[in-house]
Amino acid sequence: MEDQQEVYSSADTDLQIPLVLDVDYTLIRTDCFYEALVLFIKANPLNLLIVFYWLLKGRAYVKQQLAVHVDLKIDHLPLNESVVAYARSEAAKGRKVHMATAADEILAIAIAKRLGFVEEILASDGKINLKAENKAALLKQKFPDGFAYAGDSISDLPVFRSAVQSLIVHPSNSFWQKAAKCGVIEKTFIRPDGFWRPFLKSLRLHQWAKNTLVFVPMILGGQALNASAWASALLGFIALGVLASSTYLLNDLWDLEADRQHWSKKNRPLASGKLKIVHALLAIPIGLALSFTIAAFLGVAVVIGCFVYLVTTVSYSLYFKRLPLLDTAILAALFTMRLGIGVALVGVPPSPWLFVFSMYLFLSLSMAKRHTELARHIETGTRHELSGRGYRNIDLPVLLALGTASGLAATLVMVLYLTNEAFNAAFYSAPALLWGMPPVLFLWLGRVWLKCQRLELNDDPVVFALKDKQSLVLGGVLTLLFLSASFGGYLI
Repeated sequence: MEDQQEVYSSADTDLQIPLVLDVDYTLIRTDCFYEALVLFIKANPLNLLIVFYWLLKGRAYVKQQLAVHVDLKIDHLPLNESVVAYARSEAAKGRKVHMATAADEILAIAIAKRLGFVEEILASDGKINLKAENKAALLKQKFPDGFAYAGDSISDLPVFRSAVQSLIVHPSNSFWQKAAKCGVIEKTFIRPDGFWRPFLKSLRLHQWAKNTLVFVPMILGGQALNASAWASALLGFIALGVLASSTYLLNDLWDLEADRQHWSKKNRPLASGKLKIVHALLAIPIGLALSFTIAAFLGVAVVIGCFVYLVTTVSYSLYFKRLPLLDTAILAALFTMRLGIGVALVGVPPSPWLFVFSMYLFLSLSMAKRHTELARHIETGTRHELSGRGYRNIDLPVLLALGTASGLAATLVMVLYLTNEAFNAAFYSAPALLWGMPPVLFLWLGRVWLKCQRLELNDDPVVFALKDKQSLVLGGVLTLLFLSASFGGYLI
């Protein structure tokens, strides 16, 4: 297969040969079965038991029942634009374009209606799963004079062998070689993104920066020079990172429909179809098992902390994210839980000041995130509500007021901590230097909200903080002030 190029057969396409198109991962960049399955389980997780019962009657029956019981938004499904453009071009030239898919006929008809150029639809009907040998046999009977077939998977190889021409969609090198042995390849559509790039992107590894909070209790607890404490904190960081990445996948599965209507989230790997739903469904339990295995090695308290974090974030994804204001409070609590897990990792006494400061700080950042989403929605959308959330357009000033107030409260808590406890703590050798921290924190939070109000803020403040040069400078100043207050006195 020629890398990053489209491959053509040497002969011109014969317009008299009907073009037959698969649907899942061919015309669309997703799988109708898994899309419907996620929606059905999302409505009620206990519906999974019903799916297992339906499976006793065959996969085709399951597909039919899912198609009947869910409202899959066909118009929002990501199209494979290159395949659709080619098929539409062929139809415009007079070539007959048909659809043959293992998806249920209810969904296939809706997809064909959306496209507008499909002559005839062949699909699973609740009794026959139109896939592999079943599809090949039906197409040979339907088109005895030959047909061209566009498909994407190993199950399409029997169809390629029956076709006079093949169109290979997003193949791996090994699959392309197998397909090439089946007959003449009319065209190959190269997958531009591969597997690993969208998969790693969906794990949101940059969000692991949030998990550095587990190191904070160790440092503030005077264990910064303890190698054992660092080892425990590092393992906890990894366990929490894997756990968070697994929940991000779950959240993206739950939010597929809403993300596809969002100005930036529509480009997420699952929403855009760059990552297959089945891969996410496999990765989630593997990630959870790995995370809790590491946590079990670190102790019961860490397992409990991770479990509470998991329950909270899943509850947030399934329900609480739709409740205005409570959603931001839960996001702030998830940040603060990282500090609690950090306490459990190294066994230092918990600091009420730290937890209160964390809640106000991350409440402000969570509201900045929601403010940005709502402001972008108002700018680009026509609906009066933010899809998948409980906010209305008129709530924007409330978010601005509460968010900036929370930021000021975080700054005030830091001042109160310095006044009431920091100067009495033996940990700091030059505590007077800590007075430089509240102004720097105020400047950074002010910058976040200024950018937010100007619609210049990424809808994730963490990403903004990691990429914004001034934020990095202010973060460096805060770190320098803290280190100087902690150890500077010993150098004087």
